[in-house]
Amino acid sequence: MTSSTPALGTLTAEGPSLQAVLLDMDGTLVDTEDFWWDAESEAFAELGHVLKDEWRQIVVGGPMTRSAGFLIEATRADITVEELTGLLNAKFTERLRRGVPLAPGARRLLAELRLHGVPTALVSASHRSIVDEMLKSLGEEHFHVTIAGDELTRTKPHPDPYLTAARRLGADPVRCAVIEDTVTGVTAGEAAGCQVVAVPSVSPIEAAEGRTIVKSLEEVSLAFLRSLVMVSH
Repeated sequence: MTSSTPALGTLTAEGPSLQAVLLDMDGTLVDTEDFWWDAESEAFAELGHVLKDEWRQIVVGGPMTRSAGFLIEATRADITVEELTGLLNAKFTERLRRGVPLAPGARRLLAELRLHGVPTALVSASHRSIVDEMLKSLGEEHFHVTIAGDELTRTKPHPDPYLTAARRLGADPVRCAVIEDTVTGVTAGEAAGCQVVAVPSVSPIEAAEGRTIVKSLEEVSLAFLRSLVMVSH
């Protein structure tokens, strides 16, 4: 879902300023990381395998093909990456249809960005079918651009998803704020040159120069994001 892109001159005040906000989906806006692990655990149980808890830290936040490939190799399950990807998407979608819990502060933040006309993009490593299903809970109206993991040749941790989102919004990546919950996503946002706000979910994220870490989206507001971009310049 892509809407018309506003002219940059209408986005922000004078000087170095915030031009767009680029948001991750799973674990950041919606509390679904447990959904993915449950789907993976169920799928492998049906194949006769038990997943180790420590593997969760490896597969979280990454593209579906990478996670599926790792779990197949780790368990030596008799299934292809393509078959497992389809199975996981089906099991995950089934869980989504029972209701999606938004992360604390997510609904308020999205409403604030929309109220002030800030261009936004939903940037996910999940497949398009999952993103579209999730938008029913998040609200399509909150995003000018949405990008799914199966629409690009390279997804997170490569910078391509965030560079693509910024380009489609007509924004300079260095004047974009990225909000992420995993090391994989943070790596992608920083590689794109964006100002990154990390909201750790399943795995901890270490402090680093130019990286802002918060406990939840309840700490994040438009004024907060604008201040980070101003300081970075």
